[in-house]
Amino acid sequence: MKKYFLALLALPSLVFAEETITISGGNTAWILVATALVMLMTPAGLALFYGGLTRSKNVINTISMSLGAFAVGSLVWVLVGYSIAFGDGDIIGTGKVLLSGIGSETLKGTIPELLFVAFQGTFAAIAVAIASGSMIERVKFSTFMIFVALWVAAVYAPVAHWAWGGGTTLNFGELDFAGGTVVHINAGVAGLVVAMILGKRKDYGRVAIKPFSPVLVALGAALLWFGWFGFNAGSELAADGVAASAFLVTNVAASVGVIGWLLAEWLVYKKATLVGGASGAIAGLVAITPAAGFAGVEGAIILGLVAGVLGFIGVSKLKPMLKIDDSLDAFWVHGLVGIWGSIATALFIADYALPKDFNMASQLVSQVQAVGLTVVYSAVATAIVFYIASALTGGGRVDDETEAVGLDEMTHGEKAINL
Repeated sequence: MKKYFLALLALPSLVFAEETITISGGNTAWILVATALVMLMTPAGLALFYGGLTRSKNVINTISMSLGAFAVGSLVWVLVGYSIAFGDGDIIGTGKVLLSGIGSETLKGTIPELLFVAFQGTFAAIAVAIASGSMIERVKFSTFMIFVALWVAAVYAPVAHWAWGGGTTLNFGELDFAGGTVVHINAGVAGLVVAMILGKRKDYGRVAIKPFSPVLVALGAALLWFGWFGFNAGSELAADGVAASAFLVTNVAASVGVIGWLLAEWLVYKKATLVGGASGAIAGLVAITPAAGFAGVEGAIILGLVAGVLGFIGVSKLKPMLKIDDSLDAFWVHGLVGIWGSIATALFIADYALPKDFNMASQLVSQVQAVGLTVVYSAVATAIVFYIASALTGGGRVDDETEAVGLDEMTHGEKAINL
């Protein structure tokens, strides 16, 4: 009898042990790899993609902006960004400045929270680097570095908190698996706002502005495509079926994005360019990002196809109509296509991924509200942040001579190719 009595007393502890969340070696290993993949996207993938798109006299400067964005963004993230995005609080998070209270044994789900910090930090860094594409060839490098620090803390981190970090007042119940609003719309709108503040390049619309190297553009796009598997599939934070599905639909949407852009380009110009195909891949990747953990293959095909066509229309038709000098089309490929992907997420949720009590009309409203909030907040906050950065550097735009000669030689003392 005594033996059975002792066994009964042990039951609560056994139940507690079963409910205790422990670290998963498999999940941790996968997110370590995913973090490295996303890290590759900024100082390598985006740097080469943007560097190939700019003119030869500004290649070093353009690549340096991606490199600088990753370095400064990563530092600001661990200092205050993570606390604002994932700390305790409603409108903004607090309590985790300098990663206070987070140790090697602290978990986020089944992975170490320190790994989660690193993974999310790569998202913050690439977001502000994406925005750089709208302002290259005329923004001061010093201004941009200060802008990066302020933007990650004041613009990116709050939006991340509302979507992912636990803020309730400004969370409308949106579905954003890997950063449709948080990364792409946020960055695209920010880039467009800064482009408007800076004004057009001196020779914009008067001379042909051709990419330095379509080959580098394609190489950069391939590295971004590769890294995006970590970006989307890694956002599940587990090595499971959802991550596998996100991996698959990411590849499908990117592939169809290439086809969509090239088809549109052929129909209009009777040409199928390498730069167009590479841009279509990025458009498809942007569109599937918010839906990666929810959409099936059918949804990925539609999302990617529309993204490729929409991106082409934005760059070739809508941009000339607005007459805003978005240098490398960051808004059109990330902002406009991101809006499409974020709203359309509600339309293409696979049966096996349907949330409980799902209502498509209600979810569409939630998606539109989240998109609207991100657009408005990013536009206003980015303008404030850029004016501050400009004031601290004696103006945000380079002088006429620097713009004419090129920022590579005038700012960095280097050339992309020394012949």
